[in-house]
Amino acid sequence: MNSFNGKSILALLFLCLLFTETNAQNSWSLERCIQYAQQNSLTIKQAEYAIESAQLQEKSSKAERYPSLNASGSVGVQAGRTIDPTTNDFVNQSVSFNSFGLNASATLFNGFRIKNSIAQSQIDVKAARKDAESTNNNLALNIAGAYLQILLSEEQASNATRQLEQANEQLSQTDKLINAGVLPQNDRLDILAQVALNEQTVVQAQNAVESAYLTLKQLLELEPNKEISVEKPPVIIPDDANPEVLTLNGVYTQALTTQPQIEAGELRAQSAEMGIEIAKSGKLPSLSVFGGLSTNWSSAAKDFNLPPILIGQPVITQLPAVPVIIDGNEATLAQFDIDQEFEFQDLAYGKQLSQNFGQNIGLSLNVPIFNNFRNDINIERAELGIKNQQVANDQVKQQLKSDIQTAIANARASKKSYEASERANEAATAAFSNAQKRFDLGAINTFEYSTAKANLDRSEIDLTTAKYQYLFNLKVVDFYAGKKLTLEQN
Repeated sequence: MNSFNGKSILALLFLCLLFTETNAQNSWSLERCIQYAQQNSLTIKQAEYAIESAQLQEKSSKAERYPSLNASGSVGVQAGRTIDPTTNDFVNQSVSFNSFGLNASATLFNGFRIKNSIAQSQIDVKAARKDAESTNNNLALNIAGAYLQILLSEEQASNATRQLEQANEQLSQTDKLINAGVLPQNDRLDILAQVALNEQTVVQAQNAVESAYLTLKQLLELEPNKEISVEKPPVIIPDDANPEVLTLNGVYTQALTTQPQIEAGELRAQSAEMGIEIAKSGKLPSLSVFGGLSTNWSSAAKDFNLPPILIGQPVITQLPAVPVIIDGNEATLAQFDIDQEFEFQDLAYGKQLSQNFGQNIGLSLNVPIFNNFRNDINIERAELGIKNQQVANDQVKQQLKSDIQTAIANARASKKSYEASERANEAATAAFSNAQKRFDLGAINTFEYSTAKANLDRSEIDLTTAKYQYLFNLKVVDFYAGKKLTLEQN
């Protein structure tokens, strides 16, 4: 029996730990949401690939400083009247050939194009990193908005559920008063209408929660059917929060030093300026060194150092005798013509490669004189690129200033709305408390009571909405000021 109890306790503890771990895995803080999105978002991955692409361009620019080395080889057959590649003689036969080569070259000077290209690519890498950082920030801001919307929706759903419970309690109290003869039977209909209205509000609030979670899952690129829940830290408006003291120039000046898209634009402008130097290099001379090794083989090549090979039988033809004088005596000398076909042996493959082995080395100087105005057009295009980037930077700064101005205005407006909602809620709470007492005593009818209850419910919804909207607008201003997005109070 004791053993059974011990095993049961262990199993229960295991289930508790498993349940706790599962809840911990499904519970998402704002920081976890942002971190997960930064690790898994396709938009972030594209930004990271853009960085890798810029890094590859930097590597390519640096590699241009190194020499190039290439090997080549060819094999083929020539027929008809052609040139023997080993003797450069014309032959009229089928010739097989084979050649090999090894060539190297290196740029010594090309108008500082390589140097400037490396500098430009390094700037582009920095700009790509800032673009990725800007993408991260924008995604984090969107997630913070979705996260706060969930907290708002869940709090409104909780309020709606509580209001429904209160309405049901009031229905029970009304029934008691009706049974006691204090209230007429028709008053029950007003309370039933209030209960139905609260039930509708609960359904709408639950739908809003599901919609808010779906928005967050889409930002996190999670499956819609994945069960998650967000942590619910205390949502408190900071005591020192005062949008009235914020100034456009003050926040804008901070944003210019903290927002990565601003620095990315400045880096793009520097890259465009380097583009002019690169374009100008096309007008300067270039100097390179080259060298190579080569050899070849041909089936028509013969080895004249070896004795020829006789072909067939010799043909002997007797020619007319030639008179001669030998020791003072006249005589005749017989003549014969011997016709014998022969051919020289093929020059061995290895010997040909050795005998035809050649080397070359030299310098190549290229001085541009006229290239169809191509270099001038490239320079003008680079100058236009600078102007275009400057305009793009001005647009980004203008948009940033406009966004900050809107954020400050929204923060100020939401502060006033929040304060007004607090006052309205206090008044509605006091009015409902008085109505509750009078209704319990039978001093007012259910219509007056329901009106007071509806006013209180509406004021609580307005207060909750105003609080979260105010907090979100404050976070937006903090975002432009370069502060970390968090719900924790400093």
